Amino acid sequence: MDRLQKVMARAGVASRRRSEELIRAGKVRLNGKVVTELGIRVDPSLDRIEVEGRPISTETRRYFLFHKPTGVITSMSDPRRRRVVADYFRQVPERVYPVGRLDYDTEGLLLLTNDGELANRLAHPRFEVEKVYRATVKGDPSREALKRLSEGVHLEDGWTAPARVRRITSRKEEKETVLELVIHEGKNRQVRRMCETVGHPVKKLVRTRLAFLTLDGLPKGKYRPLTDGEITQLKSLLSL
Repeated sequence: MDRLQKVMARAGVASRRRSEELIRAGKVRLNGKVVTELGIRVDPSLDRIEVEGRPISTETRRYFLFHKPTGVITSMSDPRRRRVVADYFRQVPERVYPVGRLDYDTEGLLLLTNDGELANRLAHPRFEVEKVYRATVKGDPSREALKRLSEGVHLEDGWTAPARVRRITSRKEEKETVLELVIHEGKNRQVRRMCETVGHPVKKLVRTRLAFLTLDGLPKGKYRPLTDGEITQLKSLLSL
């Protein structure tokens, strides 16, 4: 037996907080009856739970590491029929979805899962999960520019939190520099906007690490399941 909102989150319906909102709004039925109070305990193997008229599934939790190429949208579908992340997971029977986003022109590490609670915690800034990016930027950033990036810059939606920034290499002939940035926020197109703000627009961007997970040995466009050890370590990191 477990709390209804927790079962909903584990089933990938939504985060636990959003599941609570759905219950309060009267959009959840338990064995055919609408429930609006929180804290009800259910047995997902015996009780029938419906959200907005659709029964939830107690499918096996799945966790995948995906090396997203550029030119792919971090979405499950696209009305313009452009390639989306879901296209690479057609053979996976469970409906997994991406945790966070990488924009169309960014490649790199993306986690996909049907574990709603884990996805919610990974995306929440309270847990300060590190995201590491390798950015090829125009020009040769000065020490002052790098300091601004590390201390935080002001964007349209507020100041960025302090970041770790280091110069990997400067390519003077190409008039570009490769930087590594470590952040724990998830603002829209954050790294690109940060670099543009200090006068060095991004030419290429790759996310190379999420928490302790890396792209080592994983080609573009391929995915692999997380190992049991990685899942355990990730849940421990997120206090699950």
